[in-house]
Parts: sequence; C-alpha cells; structure tokens
Amino acid sequence: TGAAQMDGAILVVNAADGPMPQTREHILLARQVGVPALVVFLNKVDQVDDPELLELVEMEVRELLSKYEFPGDDIPIIKGSALKALEGDSSDIGAPAIMKLMEEVDKYVPQPERPVDQPFLMPIEDVFSISGRGTVVTGRVESGVINVNDEIEIIGIKDTTKTVCTGVEMFRKLLDRGEAGDNIGALLRGINREDVERGQVLAKPGSIKPHTKFKAETYVLTKEEGGRHTPFFGNYRPQFYFRTTDVTGTVELPSGTEMVMPGDNIGLTVNLISPIAMTKGLKFAIREGGKTVGAGVVSEIIE
Repeated sequence: TGAAQMDGAILVVNAADGPMPQTREHILLARQVGVPALVVFLNKVDQVDDPELLELVEMEVRELLSKYEFPGDDIPIIKGSALKALEGDSSDIGAPAIMKLMEEVDKYVPQPERPVDQPFLMPIEDVFSISGRGTVVTGRVESGVINVNDEIEIIGIKDTTKTVCTGVEMFRKLLDRGEAGDNIGALLRGINREDVERGQVLAKPGSIKPHTKFKAETYVLTKEEGGRHTPFFGNYRPQFYFRTTDVTGTVELPSGTEMVMPGDNIGLTVNLISPIAMTKGLKFAIREGGKTVGAGVVSEIIE
C-alpha cells in the first residue's frame, strides 16, 4: 500500500546472491504502481572477492530493470556494505557508500510535480476517532488543496456523503491547509467513525463520481512474475485494488474470447460489488488471495 504513494525507491540487492525472485517482484511492483525512479544499492560487497563477479551481478540487475521498462543502463548502482557502514568503516564500501547512495537519490529521483491546481482528492488510508474532537481520516493528498472549512465529499463503497473539513494536521501540527503530496489527517465535521472507511476518497464536491462498471486495459502476470499458473475464464471474481483498498469484481471477457492466459494483454469489462471513485486513466492491481495477478488501467466508465 505504501508503494502506491512513493516518488522513488532504493532497490537493495545482495551482491553475493545477485537478483533473487523477490528482486524481480519488487521491480515489477514498482513498475505496476508507477514508482517513477529507482536507485540500486548493491549490498554486502565485502563478501565478494572477485571484481568480475560484481560486474556480472551489476549487469544482471541492469538487464532485469530494462526488462520491466526501467532505464537499466542509466540507473545509478552504488556498491557498499550496510554492515560496514553501521560499524563506522570509512573505506569506500562503508559509510561513504551510504552518503553516495543518498546523493544519487537526491540527483536521480526527480522532485515530483505537485498537482495543486487540480480538484482536491485524497484516498483514505486510516480512520481514527479522537475523543472530544471527532473523526480524523488520514492519507496522502493526491491532487489539489484542502483548506480548513472547505466542504468535501466522501465517495466510494457507501453512499456519497457531504461534510466539512474542520482541521488539517500534519505530524501533529495543526495547519490551515494541506496540498498535493502532503500526508495529512483531516478532521471531519459530524461524521462517525463507522461512517467512513479505508478505500473511500475525500474529494472536492462534484469533481469525481463513484462507479461500479468499467472497461479496462489489463496485463495478466505470468507464473514467473508471481501471477497465476492457469488461465481464467468469464465470471472470474478476483479483487481489484484501487488506491488503498481491494474490491471484489466480476470479469467479462470480450466476445469471442474463451479464456485469458497468464502473460496476456487484454481489454476486460469489470463489475465491482461496491462503487469506487474513479475516472478514466485510474490504475489498479488485480489480486487474488493477497497476491498480485495482474495490473490494469480504467479505459472507459460504463456506469
């Protein structure tokens, strides 16, 4: 869930082992949820005596990154030993390697554009009840700005409700506004803890609507990517993970398509059992029993 709001990531690879299955999974996940930039730290290089082996591991990592459409040739790869750094070692692979890693992160991970001029939207991650103050919802503002006393809607899963944001908090400091990119808590007037749940969104009234039926362009993961081992058929019922929550939905295949194989790219129609705030272009993951089996993007809203 945290991955969906990251502006960049550090991929740690054990130099002694090279890329492992979970390395591939992390790169794939970063690609699916749209993490824009990766920097690689090749760890435990103190355990590798042969410089040629290190070069080989670096090449493997770069190939794997390129395979998942990251710029494998350009991504910075820093070599070092976290243990040596912790022990205060001042050689190239010790503490200086960590400083170099953070320098590369600063240089290579772009400062994200904060879409403050778009309508306010915040996916709800958590709900708290604060005695004497009311209900607070937390999350990262995806777009726009929220000011204290703004009217907002709570959309998705249940019927849409209107409320007023009576306070904005960030790291326990009271603010008068929150903007795109901020992790905030918003205090909601007259809303009970039970009225609101993770997976709904706070939004500027009228800016986004909840929908249950849509068309999507999807990619179904292969077995090697950690996906299904077998095809699925019409009326398949996985979970669709939007922003912060899973919603069960039924899949309709295009006419003439009998089944969908792992590795296929395919347009599907999806019917969710509860409505989710969505617009065209919203990304989602398809999950089954907690693991990702596919990824997709909303291409057309039907109802």
